[in-house]
Amino acid sequence: MSKRKGKAISNVTTLKSRRVTAVATEDAADDTIHQGPSFHRFTPSATGDIGLIESITLKNFMCHHLLGPFQFGPNVNFIVGNNGSGKSAILTALIVGLGGKATVTNRGVSLKDFVKTGENTADISIKLKNRGPDAYKMEVYGDSIFIEHRISSDGSRICRLRSKSGKLISNKKEELTTVLDHFNIQLDNPVSILNQEMSKQFLHSKSESDKYKFFMKATLLEQMKRDYIHIKHTKTVTRQQVERQEECLKDLKQDFLQRKERYENLSSFSDMKVALENLKKAMAWCLVREKEQLVEQLKEEIEKEENYSKHRDNLQLCQTKVVQVEKKVQCIKSKMDSLRDEQDSLSEDRLKLKEQVKVISKAHKEQELVYFRALNKLKQSEQEQNLLQEKLNKSKASISLNSEGETEYAKRQKNLCGLKEQLAELENKCSQLNQEIKSKHQALFKGKEERDKLRLEERNVQASYESKLKRKNQLFASQSNILKRFGDHVPNLLGSIEEAYSTGRFLKKPIGPIGTCISLKDQTLAVAVECCLRSFMKAFCCDNYKDEAVLQDLMSRYYPKGSRPQIIVSPFSEKVYNIHGRRICHPEYPSVLDTITATSPVIINCLIDMRGIESVLIIKEKDKARRVMQQGQPPKSCREVFTVEGDQVYPNRYYTSDFSMARYLGGDLETEISMLESDLENHQAQLSRFQLHVTSVNEDIVDMENKLNSAIMTLKRTQASVNHVKAAITELETAGEEQIDDISSLEEVAQENQQKIEAEKQTVDEVKTELDKHQKMADDIDSKYSSVRERIDQLSEEMEPLKDEQLKLEAESAKHEQNLKILEDKMMSHEDNIQAMKSELGQREEELQEYVAKATKISPERQQVTRSAKSIDTEITRLKRKIKVYESNHGEQEKVVREYAEALALYREKTNQVRDLRRFINRLDNIMSDRQNRYKIMRRSLSVRCKLYFNNFLIKMNCCGSMIFDHNNETLSISVKPPGREEDAVSDMRSLSGGERSFSTVCFMLSLWEITESPFRCLDEFDVYMDMHNRRISLDLLLELSERQHLRQFIFITPLTTSSLPKTSLIKIHQLEDPERNRGETGGEGV
Repeated sequence: MSKRKGKAISNVTTLKSRRVTAVATEDAADDTIHQGPSFHRFTPSATGDIGLIESITLKNFMCHHLLGPFQFGPNVNFIVGNNGSGKSAILTALIVGLGGKATVTNRGVSLKDFVKTGENTADISIKLKNRGPDAYKMEVYGDSIFIEHRISSDGSRICRLRSKSGKLISNKKEELTTVLDHFNIQLDNPVSILNQEMSKQFLHSKSESDKYKFFMKATLLEQMKRDYIHIKHTKTVTRQQVERQEECLKDLKQDFLQRKERYENLSSFSDMKVALENLKKAMAWCLVREKEQLVEQLKEEIEKEENYSKHRDNLQLCQTKVVQVEKKVQCIKSKMDSLRDEQDSLSEDRLKLKEQVKVISKAHKEQELVYFRALNKLKQSEQEQNLLQEKLNKSKASISLNSEGETEYAKRQKNLCGLKEQLAELENKCSQLNQEIKSKHQALFKGKEERDKLRLEERNVQASYESKLKRKNQLFASQSNILKRFGDHVPNLLGSIEEAYSTGRFLKKPIGPIGTCISLKDQTLAVAVECCLRSFMKAFCCDNYKDEAVLQDLMSRYYPKGSRPQIIVSPFSEKVYNIHGRRICHPEYPSVLDTITATSPVIINCLIDMRGIESVLIIKEKDKARRVMQQGQPPKSCREVFTVEGDQVYPNRYYTSDFSMARYLGGDLETEISMLESDLENHQAQLSRFQLHVTSVNEDIVDMENKLNSAIMTLKRTQASVNHVKAAITELETAGEEQIDDISSLEEVAQENQQKIEAEKQTVDEVKTELDKHQKMADDIDSKYSSVRERIDQLSEEMEPLKDEQLKLEAESAKHEQNLKILEDKMMSHEDNIQAMKSELGQREEELQEYVAKATKISPERQQVTRSAKSIDTEITRLKRKIKVYESNHGEQEKVVREYAEALALYREKTNQVRDLRRFINRLDNIMSDRQNRYKIMRRSLSVRCKLYFNNFLIKMNCCGSMIFDHNNETLSISVKPPGREEDAVSDMRSLSGGERSFSTVCFMLSLWEITESPFRCLDEFDVYMDMHNRRISLDLLLELSERQHLRQFIFITPLTTSSLPKTSLIKIHQLEDPERNRGETGGEGV
């Protein structure tokens, strides 16, 4: 409650009146202006009806789950229980629940210490009585006020004030403070609440000044003293301010006198202002005159432009030329159309003649074929006739046979046998040669197949050698420029892109290659990432298709059409896509998206779109990759897996990678170069071996081809011999079988053949005649076809100059049309110019009207001005400067008047303030002197009454003692002599037993209770150190006091029995249950 009591007093004349005061015997009532703290008794009705504690309930407070509700009586209440049962917890909750700090309770340093262990909040509910004429907001709260506090485990608390019906009235601390002030409840005053610690400190205190401070605090004299000190300090500060104000007042008086002098001298530049006003009027009408001149000039220019007809004449001339050229073009087109129609007609005739030529030529060829067949048949018949004649002659020559003929037949048979044997040998030799050629063919095919296979392997090795050599050169180059890893032309291409972007060809600068824009969090996964991205490592990203076309043009300078890097077109975004729903999140293995970092969100978005890197896992071990993807259900959203070697794993298939090391994301260039050099050496050795092997195989193939050719030639010679022998055998057999034909039959056949020959000759002559007829028809149709074709060519030649003329006229027409368009644009521009001038004329006329209106407003009568606006402006500027100089020296008229009035008012105001403050300080000195005297009288009165009550209470114990107040040194000496020790020199309370000290404390507290007022009083374990005799006397004293003050509430806390108390309705005993020790929790109070 020190916050409420320690507020600064801003107005000394209205000191805050206090409700809880010491009861003093003051005489006269103070004047209302001088009124200080009022010390009076509460009327019984007011005191007994407000501020009493009706009930209290605790939940999760300190170590107690639930205490209460405790319904307190209106007079005496005893709270009885063993240690740990919650007696002091109730007193602590009373202080905290009424808004007290944790340090006031001496039970903890923070509010969170009062929350039961394991709980989040603690609740305190207190019900205060609110009845009678002095009730607080009776119409709002009713007969009772509920104060609820909820304390959180973090040390914060929430305060709620409710009415009797439970309605929430306020949750502000200020409202609670106002309620406590109204009920005169002071939580930090030991007269109201005396806990164990404060009682113990008082009992064990060795300092007399501490006892004096205790007395001053209990009677509120200490607060009054602090208030008076504050008032004195405020008075000193006010006196210093008055002295400073007096110094300022001198300056204000001097300033006031200066302004007064300037005000009195204010009457000099009226003429200049009048002249300035006349010049302003002349200036306004001068501007009107200039605007009128501008309008007239603009009208003349418009009339001149409208009369200018050169553009219109040129336009008409050009239109005439265009019409003439178009007529010529139409004439030529008509001629060409007639020639083209004739050409089309001749083309149709040519096609028909061509078809006739084909038909006649076909008939001629067929007739020619018939002629040659008949001729060949005639020749064949003549040859047969010649053979029959020869045979007839032979038959006539060999009519008879002789012995010589028989010998010739035997010789023929012998030759025939020899030829047959020779034929068998030759056929056997041919069979052997065929078998040999077949085997040599097979050997030659195998040799060529082996040679082709070796050449293919050699080409593969050579390609790999060239690729690795190129890669080695790229790596050497990338040591100085890492971009060359992605191709020799990439640095130049990026330079061209930068240059094109700087010149504005790109809307947004392309990004790439993608491989240069990403890095790995784990370098060991480089092969896996490259196998996943593959061709996208060298790809570029464009924002739109226009930028893609520009980039394609730049790439064409460095790459042929089929081998350019890929270009991906996708709008650039500053944020990565939201892929929360389709992104794979595996607890053990990362995705490709988790593995890489990119310089721009565009790269990540591009790879998500094109490759789906958010759904591709990387698992280093092959076995684990197979187990994850192929044994059971694959992870959600996972499409594929890559191993550290680059192998690709799907749920139903597995692909082995052909990558051995990273090409673009590898970090160790030296290692890669050394590995490439080793591979190049191996490839060179392989190429040397392949070349030697291929040379050997080629030599074997050439040898086999020579042998095969030799065998084929031998076979051909042998087959020729076989044919010759067969022909000889056939001739001998034919000669042997010839018989002598009948000469007469031969002659008949010869005669028939002769007749046949005559008929065939006649047929040949007829066919010859028909053939000549077809030849003549063919010649005629060819002649017609040639004439038609020549006419078509002639028409084409005639159309050529017409086409040239047409083209020339069309070019001329286009030129005239272009000129016509230019002239139309000029004509339109001329008209637009006239329209713009008319629009400007309208604006000028509107401005003229505005200027006339402004000039009329300034000067209703038109001023005849002969001077220029420039000279008038110069004169106005000169007068303004002159007026400004005058005003800078003397000030503006209105400003001077205003400043004079303000200075006069300020001077009078400050003079009155200083005078009033002087009077107030003098009056305050008198008031404070009177208050100091009254304060000393009251202090002496309270100390005397406290002594009397203290001695009276000791007498009831058959003790004697004294209280000596030294107000000058601010000490309080208490001496107590127990019964039977009156003659001893013992006077200090520290020499007493614990019970005697406790009894003395009770007597001192009762003395303070007699001279102070409060709605309720709380005393914690007052009898803990007393024996039964002293306790009995103390209880009697307490009950006697409570009976005298039956409208006050008393709460006594004791661990001892209350069986000896009298049975009366004024006493209410609250017996607390013993604590449950088996929980292992300590009580909230000390022993």
